[in-house]
Amino acid sequence: MAKNKYSEPDYWSKKAFAENYPARSVYKLEEMNKKFNLFSPNDKVLDLGAAPGSWTVYVLRFLNKEGRVTAVDLKPLDSSVYDERLNFFQGDMFDKGIIKSVKELGPYDAVICDAAPATTGNKTVDTARSSGLVELALYYAQEQLKQGGSFVVKIFQGGDQQIHLNNLRKCFKTARAFKPEACRSSSFETYLIGLDFKG
Repeated sequence: MAKNKYSEPDYWSKKAFAENYPARSVYKLEEMNKKFNLFSPNDKVLDLGAAPGSWTVYVLRFLNKEGRVTAVDLKPLDSSVYDERLNFFQGDMFDKGIIKSVKELGPYDAVICDAAPATTGNKTVDTARSSGLVELALYYAQEQLKQGGSFVVKIFQGGDQQIHLNNLRKCFKTARAFKPEACRSSSFETYLIGLDFKG
């Protein structure tokens, strides 16, 4: 049987384990934050598609005691992810009850989303599903970001990336695509970043 190409831990996976992060994806957010200054220490951050919790942990470590994180995912966070500054809702981001609960804790200084759809291996289907998640994340941002806020969302390349980027440019003073070094070379994921929300 052929070995899964992702089954062997790479540099980023080993680094995540050594630094007590649930997954290697943390270094994508770390690079984007260092480059684009997504957060301030006392921010209130909404983390969509948060499980297993690496982005959540990174943000909590970055924030001071006044900062807060609200996280949402269908799956539970890793058992190690606990903090009194964290509110976690396990459920579907499309669910009206989840949207209402998240909104009650807002507004937010940043909305981040590393959610990925269940993939089929069919790139057309997978990019379409990813596009739907981008639309939903942008809806959350438009409804719940403070003026001047930041937005990050993962998208699979090859679909409606340019359309989404154009939509971001209507809402943010700066919008661009960015692929962090920690993305696997074989991956067709990238990130859309919106800075300075117009409100």
